[in-house]
Amino acid sequence: MPDIAPIVEMKRINKVFPGVRALSDVNFRLFKGEVHAIMGQNGAGKSTLVKVLTGVYKQDSGEMLLEGRPIRPDSPLAAQKLGINTVYQEVNLCLNLSVAENIFIGREPMKLGSIDWKTMNRKAAEVLLRLNIKIDVTRTLSSYSIAIQQMVAIARVLDSSAKVLILDEPTSSLDEGEVEQLFKVIRKLRDEGLAILFITHFLDQTYQISDRITVLKNGTFVGEYMTEKLPKLELIAKMLGKELSEFNYSATGEAKRDAKRDAERAAAAHGSSAETMLRAEGLGRHGSIAPFDLDLHKGDVLGLAGLLGSGRTEMARLLFGIDSADRGDILVKGKKTTLGSPHSAMMKGLGFCSEDRKNEGIFAELSIRENIILALQAKRGAFRYLTKGKQLEIADKLIKDLAIKTPNSDNEIRQLSGGNQQKVMLARWLATDPSILILDEPTRGIDVGAKLEIMEQILNLSREGLGVIFISSEFEEVIRCSTRVAVLKDKAKVAELQGEDMTERGIMQTIAGGK
Repeated sequence: MPDIAPIVEMKRINKVFPGVRALSDVNFRLFKGEVHAIMGQNGAGKSTLVKVLTGVYKQDSGEMLLEGRPIRPDSPLAAQKLGINTVYQEVNLCLNLSVAENIFIGREPMKLGSIDWKTMNRKAAEVLLRLNIKIDVTRTLSSYSIAIQQMVAIARVLDSSAKVLILDEPTSSLDEGEVEQLFKVIRKLRDEGLAILFITHFLDQTYQISDRITVLKNGTFVGEYMTEKLPKLELIAKMLGKELSEFNYSATGEAKRDAKRDAERAAAAHGSSAETMLRAEGLGRHGSIAPFDLDLHKGDVLGLAGLLGSGRTEMARLLFGIDSADRGDILVKGKKTTLGSPHSAMMKGLGFCSEDRKNEGIFAELSIRENIILALQAKRGAFRYLTKGKQLEIADKLIKDLAIKTPNSDNEIRQLSGGNQQKVMLARWLATDPSILILDEPTRGIDVGAKLEIMEQILNLSREGLGVIFISSEFEEVIRCSTRVAVLKDKAKVAELQGEDMTERGIMQTIAGGK
């Protein structure tokens, strides 16, 4: 670390939104000549902290310093004028303009009242050469790869005399070669003294490129660490809000009994004649998730465990046909099939509960009954309309079976608690009589009691022969519900755990890359 004093310092930053404390007394320091990563699970406060620093949000309290002087930018433009620049995951440039035009847009060199194209093209080539990039700057930006487009975005920032460079998920759409090219540029800029804030969900990349890591959890500051002195396993524990010592136990006592229980349940479900409900063979999608193999048996609960951005949701979306695979095969009940859309998946006996309950799940203006029968009506088609009497019969039975707390099924779903709304989403798919159910974060954002009820419902469904894929950010929940656990890391499936290996520490060690 070249300088003793940080170039950016944020002290006791607080930010509250209606009903949510996004940041609570958070501290952050960034030094010249370093790459600093902010790590944390979903809802940790990473994005909010960066938006405060870049003027998107105003902090409710706390202090921000740039080179020792107080700052309070009220817009991204104000932050840019201070020298704080951001390159976002989605390149925010004009693809129809040339490379040179994108670098100098709004700041074009002029000569005799017109743009000095020769000077602009020369300067654009010079600033790109600083990044070891040699390309034709007169070509349109759209003719180059995403990696080059990101380099152009960085070049634009450098030309504006940046003091701080924030890279927001810059590698999410890049292949390995492009990532390494970007990292060479980042290291070069770091060595020139630029302060770089690097935001990513990729654990291995964090260790490849960062010098320092700040960990946040639920809007609070966990700690600041030198990367080389923070083992991956310890980082994962801190992101989960626990001490590593909490996982330092052998598979004895309660842990061993839990493993034995799950192994017995798996054995019962997977008898010699256990039917394979769903199989993926080399299934994958470029830029989304690496090719993976997966088997789901009748009565199986297959847990998907991994940190935020590990590829769990991407895997679920492929299996349900929301996204189209560009490689590999999928078999439903032994028959090779193409799941080109959610409707085709539903017709094959699959159901899917999205992690985004508010935007992709409930229809807030509709009644509980209407929300429950939506998928079934879509499956039947417009010409086989369910009568209101039949709708009530189906809805009332599922409300009773899932213990949904409501006076009647005609109440609006928005009047229900989060836990009961989640039960309605589960009821919607059970109404279609599925053989395979994919549940993406079904317990997120609900109280402890509702979580336990939903997890018990999942176990009951598996006992009745339903094949369930269960996704949760809480490793303890995954272990409690699952017969096997597939572990994902950096957009790839890396292992499957079962029996006594299926512990929180086992999952963490697998993610960290150790035994």
